[in-house]
Amino acid sequence: MSAELEDIHEECGIFGVWGHPDASRLTYFGLHALQHRGQEGAGIVSNDNGHLIGHRGLGLLTQVFGDEREIERLKGNCAIGHVRYATAGSGTTDNIQPFIFRFHDGDVALCHNGNLTNCPSLRRKLEDEGAIFHSNSDTEVLMHLIRRSMQRTFMDKLKEALKGDDTDAIKAATEELTQMFYQMSEKLYQQANPQGGAQAGPDMGGQNGGAQTGPNGQQYYDADYKVVDDDENKK
Repeated sequence: MSAELEDIHEECGIFGVWGHPDASRLTYFGLHALQHRGQEGAGIVSNDNGHLIGHRGLGLLTQVFGDEREIERLKGNCAIGHVRYATAGSGTTDNIQPFIFRFHDGDVALCHNGNLTNCPSLRRKLEDEGAIFHSNSDTEVLMHLIRRSMQRTFMDKLKEALKGDDTDAIKAATEELTQMFYQMSEKLYQQANPQGGAQAGPDMGGQNGGAQTGPNGQQYYDADYKVVDDDENKK
C-alpha cells in the first residue's frame, strides 16, 4: 500500500439483531465479521423484556468475550454491538460502546459510527447547562441532546438532536471535507497516471490547451459542442 493511502482506515462497526431468542450470540458473530473495522474495543448490549444487559471491554472481540458465560449472560431477543476504532475520545473502557443510559422513565442503549463535527462546542454548552459526562465520546453528547429534546417520540427526539444549529462549525467541517476530497483525488489521479504527473486531472486546468494524456500515450482534448435541432434546420 502506498504511503499516501496508509491513512485510510475503516472506522468502527455496528451490528444489531431484533426478534431472535439468541440475539446476543448472533450479534457476536456479526461483529466478528466486522472486526476489521475496529480493534481497540468491543461491546454488546441485550434487551431482556425491557431490561438492558451489557458487557464491553478493550481489545479484540474474542478477548472481550473470551468467557462463554459473558454471552450467555446477555439474554433477550434484541441486541446491538459495536467494535471500536477511535476517531474521537480516548482509548479507555469508558469510551467503549454501546453505552447504557438509565433514566427514571426507561433505559436506552446507544452506539454510533461517526463524529459530531461540532462536538466540542456542544459539550461546552451542555456542561454550562449542568450536564455531567462520564466519557469523552461524542456519542454521550448525542444522548444528552436526545434527552433535552421536547419532541414526543424517541425517533423525533433523535432527528432533532441530529439536526444541529451550529452553522459555522458545519460550514467549517464541510470545507475541510471538501479539501480532503480534492487532495485525495489528486493523489489517486497521480498514482493512476505516473507518467503524466505534471498534468492536471479533469477540470483542474491542464496546460496543454485542454489536452490530456491517457495511459497508453493517447491524447484527449476538451471541446465545446452545440446541440442542433434537425427540425429547425429543415425550416
